[in-house]
Amino acid sequence: MSRQTSLTQYLVEQQREHGHIPQELRLLIEVVARACKRIAIAVNKGALGDVLGTAGSENVQGEVQKKLDIIANEVLIEANEWGGHLAAMASEEMDGIYVVPNRYPQGEYLLLFDPLDGSSNIDVNVSIGTIFSVLRKVGHSRGVSEDDFLQPGKQQAAAGYCVYGPQSMLVLTVGDGVAVFTLDRETGSWVLTQDQVKIPEDTKEFAINMSNMRHWAPPVKRYIDECLAGSTGPRGKDFNMRWVASMVADVHRILTRGGVFMYPWDQREPEKPGKLRLMYEANPMAFIVEQAGGAATNGTERIMALNPTKLHERVAVVLGSKNEVERFTAYHLEAAQK
Repeated sequence: MSRQTSLTQYLVEQQREHGHIPQELRLLIEVVARACKRIAIAVNKGALGDVLGTAGSENVQGEVQKKLDIIANEVLIEANEWGGHLAAMASEEMDGIYVVPNRYPQGEYLLLFDPLDGSSNIDVNVSIGTIFSVLRKVGHSRGVSEDDFLQPGKQQAAAGYCVYGPQSMLVLTVGDGVAVFTLDRETGSWVLTQDQVKIPEDTKEFAINMSNMRHWAPPVKRYIDECLAGSTGPRGKDFNMRWVASMVADVHRILTRGGVFMYPWDQREPEKPGKLRLMYEANPMAFIVEQAGGAATNGTERIMALNPTKLHERVAVVLGSKNEVERFTAYHLEAAQK
């Protein structure tokens, strides 16, 4: 029987042998991973744990909260507030930042998370997940404010997501490639099952919500029309479409076998640059995808180079197999020059 590598061992090696992460960051990631285990247990219980359905409230985005949204948010806060690794947290489910209470030691890191991505899939038993991002607190003062979080994605110290599906899996990067861990439910351990994940540069799969086609900008329609034209069209090959309506599930598929995920700007809400949240979804996923050899842009610019101006900023997203993302982006740049 081959020897298994646990998440803790993997992180210790990243810290001690490779020097990629300091001890405080290692401990923080372990705490987040333990919190995700608790969320996985709640998700798996479903109706047996009375966690399905709506909570009768809305979040700062104006979205109806599910019971599991609130549970997952509370689990992440309670697990991380007392360890001494964090100065503050920010969540898609909270209006403002959550500063670590004075009764606990304050660390040098900032944690951002989407506690439960893909909430519309909870009640139908389709894969959902948790997305997180870790930043270093840049200022040296003890106080912390929302401005401390407004850093471009390229300054992330770590990022990851958990996908709660047939297996619960943790996908992580600390800036040295992408590692995948599977939850062993018998031992309660996250076990390394894949390291140095690579996304194929080319693909025959795309993920987009086709119901919004009538609202798309011309470059988006051009790209999709070419894909749909198949082997007799300008691309010379047939494409398949996949759409789970859970970013974690769609990105995990791309990380596993390639593909391109698109959530572009459209004319339904023209004043908004996109639908997805830059700080909680786009930046951490872009970090992971780039570390796996893929690319991530907002249609014209690299996502991780964007300078955020507010905590709940939205952004258009296209990410995945490098050559497809570059083609999609080139179409937007061509249109902008006309």
